[in-house]
Amino acid sequence: MKKLGFLLFLVVFLLVFPKLGDAASTSAKIYLDGEQLNLSSGVKVANVNNSVLIPIRVVSENLGFKVDWEKSSQSVTVQNSMTTVKMVIGSKTALIDGSHVSMNVTPVLSGQTTMVPIRFVSTQMGMDVKWDNQKKAVYLSSSDISKDPWSNGGEGSVPAEPNPETPGTPSNPQVPSVPGTPGSLATVDGISFSDNRLMIATTGYVTPKVFKLDNPNRIVVDLPNTAFSEIFGYEHTLSTQNSGELAVTGYPDVSLIRYALFSDSPSTVRVVINLSNAKNYTVSIDNGLIFIDLNVIDSEITPPVTPPTAPPIGSNGKKLVVIDAGHGGNDPGAGSVTGKREKAVTLAIALKVDALLKKEKNIDVIMTRSGDSTLKLGDRTTFANKAKADIFVSIHGNSNTSSSPSGTETYYTKGKGEASGNLAKTIHKHLIKATGFKDRGVKTADYYVTKYTSMPAVLLEVGFLSNKSDEAQMYKEDFQNRVAQGIVNGIKEYLKVQ
Repeated sequence: MKKLGFLLFLVVFLLVFPKLGDAASTSAKIYLDGEQLNLSSGVKVANVNNSVLIPIRVVSENLGFKVDWEKSSQSVTVQNSMTTVKMVIGSKTALIDGSHVSMNVTPVLSGQTTMVPIRFVSTQMGMDVKWDNQKKAVYLSSSDISKDPWSNGGEGSVPAEPNPETPGTPSNPQVPSVPGTPGSLATVDGISFSDNRLMIATTGYVTPKVFKLDNPNRIVVDLPNTAFSEIFGYEHTLSTQNSGELAVTGYPDVSLIRYALFSDSPSTVRVVINLSNAKNYTVSIDNGLIFIDLNVIDSEITPPVTPPTAPPIGSNGKKLVVIDAGHGGNDPGAGSVTGKREKAVTLAIALKVDALLKKEKNIDVIMTRSGDSTLKLGDRTTFANKAKADIFVSIHGNSNTSSSPSGTETYYTKGKGEASGNLAKTIHKHLIKATGFKDRGVKTADYYVTKYTSMPAVLLEVGFLSNKSDEAQMYKEDFQNRVAQGIVNGIKEYLKVQ
């Protein structure tokens, strides 16, 4: 499935090609996971400004994806059972499940051959691409399985974790179970780290065992009778050993999150938080979401024999709001006219919204990301749906191939009903007042995060990063503060929270 996913993203960019221009073309061998691909006679790869481009037909000929080409609009749509991608000729921005993704290197057309920038594609998929100039060979790797981080010994290995039942290892018998049918295999559907707390989305009956280890300092979450779901495999990298890592940046307490199918019999998923120093935590479980919260003052738990169970988020009659900072990590989003990235401005505004909402006694908030982390669209909707949030707000910056368009617009999915429309109109009213930009109105679109969330959801396009005037304001802190307050005012009015 990883290989098919990688090949899909190669297909994603076919037909979006200006002329090749100055490029060095050469006969080359192409290897995929160590196996040489059989190239047709005359097929070459290209080197454009030190970026390697590969003919799309090399990998597309053997794929079963549905491809629709619309000549009038010069757009192409690529689909499989999980993903829909739409592109327009000459545009550096593709729509992947309704989300804008930009490319640093433009795909090109060389004669009748379409060429795609494989380094950008591989970055999106967490893959590796190497170009051997001496051998004139492209090496594609769908996963780096040369090291097993869960093995005992060997280069790059991590010592095996002790059994949680070993004497001296604290357990947490008071932690409740995730609802389901006892005895049936539960699944892990998603994992994320935001707001200094680990979130694990599960389906089925599971009682997590959470404990601390030292030398080095770690917090371990064992999920007995649990396996990774098919959804998890689509959204996260899993090696052939059924293990992987989640990079964490911007949190001094945490250096890395690791996950693996730790045991086959019984099936157990283990998630480990690698800590920079010893840290206490609380545990809460609600609607299939497990939260390991590190926002705890160490003196509050003395001694830390067992982790206390925190009240579920959204309990006590509080409204639960999910704030989604668009893009992040390996998906930088659109580029601005001065070279800045969309992911930076969306996170800056989202963090300010988060801080304001946390001051509201009748509102709880979940951030899909609160650092520069890569988060798939499916994870964003999974966590919102599992948490049974009241509303979902996704923050974005707009872009266009022309520098002329400017202004603010708000989107919702029409097919979800009147509630999303009302949410969009309410927030948009306050957002327009905050930005002072041209009012481009409330619009409908089937963006992934607005379509596949089970609660009223909106996607806010604050302004155009491709417009010099809009962009000049969007990265200013006072502008971001006004926008954040406008979003919060709209949320409070819609939720009828004083």
